[in-house]
Amino acid sequence: MFLRICRKSSFRIAAVLAALVLCAVLVSAPSSPFTEKDKAYYADPNMVNFVRPGLVFKILSAEIATDGTIRARFRVTDPRGLPLDRLGVTTPGTVASSFVAATIPSGSPYYTSYTTRVQTSPITGRSATQAGADTGGTYQTVTEGEYIYTFGTKAPASIDRNATHTIAMYGSRNLTEFDMGTNYDDDAYTFVPAGGQVTTVRDVIKTASCNKCHDQLAAHGGSRRTMEVCVVCHQPQTTDPDTGESVDMTIMTHKIHMGAELPSVQAGKKYVIVGNAQSVHDYSTVGFPANIRRCEACHEQGQGVAAQAANYLTKPSRQACGACHDNVNFATGENHLSLPQPNDNQCANCHRPEGELEFDASIKGAHTIEFEAKQVPGVVADIIRVTDGVAGKKPTVVFSIKDSSGAPIPLTSMQTTPNRVGLVLAGPTTDYGYTSFGSDVTTGGYVSEDPTRTSTCTTDGQCTYTFTHAIPADAKGTFSIGIEARRASKLLAGTQKEMDSEYSAINKVVNFSVDGSAVAPRRVVVTTAKCNACHGFLSLHGTNRNQVEQCVLCHNASETDKARRPTTTNAAEKAKAPQAVGMAYMIHRIHTGEGLAEQGADYTVIGFGGSVNDFSEVRYPALTKSGAAGFTGNCAMCHVNGSEGQLPTGKLDMTNPQGPLNPAGAVTAACIGCHANIAAQSHALGNTTKLGEACATCHGPSADFSVARAHAQ
Repeated sequence: MFLRICRKSSFRIAAVLAALVLCAVLVSAPSSPFTEKDKAYYADPNMVNFVRPGLVFKILSAEIATDGTIRARFRVTDPRGLPLDRLGVTTPGTVASSFVAATIPSGSPYYTSYTTRVQTSPITGRSATQAGADTGGTYQTVTEGEYIYTFGTKAPASIDRNATHTIAMYGSRNLTEFDMGTNYDDDAYTFVPAGGQVTTVRDVIKTASCNKCHDQLAAHGGSRRTMEVCVVCHQPQTTDPDTGESVDMTIMTHKIHMGAELPSVQAGKKYVIVGNAQSVHDYSTVGFPANIRRCEACHEQGQGVAAQAANYLTKPSRQACGACHDNVNFATGENHLSLPQPNDNQCANCHRPEGELEFDASIKGAHTIEFEAKQVPGVVADIIRVTDGVAGKKPTVVFSIKDSSGAPIPLTSMQTTPNRVGLVLAGPTTDYGYTSFGSDVTTGGYVSEDPTRTSTCTTDGQCTYTFTHAIPADAKGTFSIGIEARRASKLLAGTQKEMDSEYSAINKVVNFSVDGSAVAPRRVVVTTAKCNACHGFLSLHGTNRNQVEQCVLCHNASETDKARRPTTTNAAEKAKAPQAVGMAYMIHRIHTGEGLAEQGADYTVIGFGGSVNDFSEVRYPALTKSGAAGFTGNCAMCHVNGSEGQLPTGKLDMTNPQGPLNPAGAVTAACIGCHANIAAQSHALGNTTKLGEACATCHGPSADFSVARAHAQ
């Protein structure tokens, strides 16, 4: 009896203790480190708890002994901070790691690496000493997940122990057998061997600035992910013996981002770097998404920026400036006002941060963008109100056109090209493009009219215009009117640098009900701010359109380049059927760019004046976690609030004369913008019936193959 009671009591106590432990775990367990972009987010929780995917490196300390021996103590954990076995014995997945040791010599702004390799070109036969990972080092286990790495390379006897030193590490964790890919991370630890504070750093651009466009900076197979690690090797010490090009971060990054606009490339030369395993990287077709003179796109200013963010303004150099302006010969003075520059000592004398005049030799002056010049009077367009905006009537718009000071601009001055004002009417907001405004309208579902010739204006700049086209009598819901305005001015008039500047007003779109129902703006899918994170200031069609809300009025499901294609002088393109320019399809195709060719597709649009716009060489800058470029799978780079997962089921079919599916369903049109191969389009066709698209069954927000899950890495 006593034994029986003890057993029952033991079971009860054990159950209570287990419950308490479970409660403690539930209360104290950190939130998941994974997001909808990660495969682990969707994996079986038991598998995730076992594998503990992810990789985090943290260098805890470093030292350089009197005999030059370099040691680094580091930790390897999962994203929750739990230790990982680098050998993959007690925790899944082996962890590979590499180390670099470098210093910033006194008086130099750049790193010099102690760990180097000699690379001999099989093409030229030349050899070059390059910064690289250490070889011959050894590992010592301190405790679970904590190790000491002793370098095979020793620091020279002449080491300056008061100089800044950095240990960089990078590596990977192989979890492919668990279908969780390969995880990557890097870290850098900066110290002074003699002790004391680090006062000299190399901190010009933060990784966050790169990631505005690159999503996750991940080079060399994906393992180098931060600028702090990149600059340790990418410094003047390292050159490419195959091409003779420097891979110093300053020179290489400027040249890569200049790409097709490099003077040397425009003169017929290619900008190529040969990398590991003789991989060839041709950057001659790179097109920077922002205006190339917008230095602040990378050299961000303000709070939270790099410690040396102002270097581009205060420390001009031949390396930095000559990387973009690579037709300048500083030894002879060619293309430099015949002024040779044997060193950088005199650069800042002429190239000050900012001068008294725009377009002068100062850094900001020389990089002034014409439409952003302070001397530009500006143009501001506003829609004040819409009347008679009802079905069957011609809407009347009260609008104003003023300069930046608020002074009215006479409409007569906006009648001469390139000056213009345009009003665009489209509807309904549920899906622009179905409405017919009359047999004389050649555009798909919208009308664009010039109000400058028939408007009446008051002295305070308010003008009234009535559309020549009526809202269809059977129209329902909410319609929209957008305004655009462009103006031109002479800058530095009367001087040898006189130039023209075209600039535009910020588009404004107003919504109104045509049937008395509540006003319902169009769904927000992307935002202009998202576009401008990479593009700086997105301005298209002769600077006329610069807001997504304006773009979608015309780039709707019904619109093609039919009206422009007959005007092109390109016979091959003229013979083709019209190209679809619906917003989702067009933007996806443009950003997929060179990836289209791999799928047996292309995307060429005939624009104003018959211009041929072939987007097959667009190189989308976002990277996969493995470092592969052109990854369009992170939809959140453009989309907001998870809009990519809200499939446009039931929206208008897209007119697609040049595609194998015409028309293409709304969901299909969005998806085949990126997934352009015939197999994907056949899949879409096979899941579309007379009842509509069945896409949401498998790809809806909660489905097994939702957009987020299908694009996770």
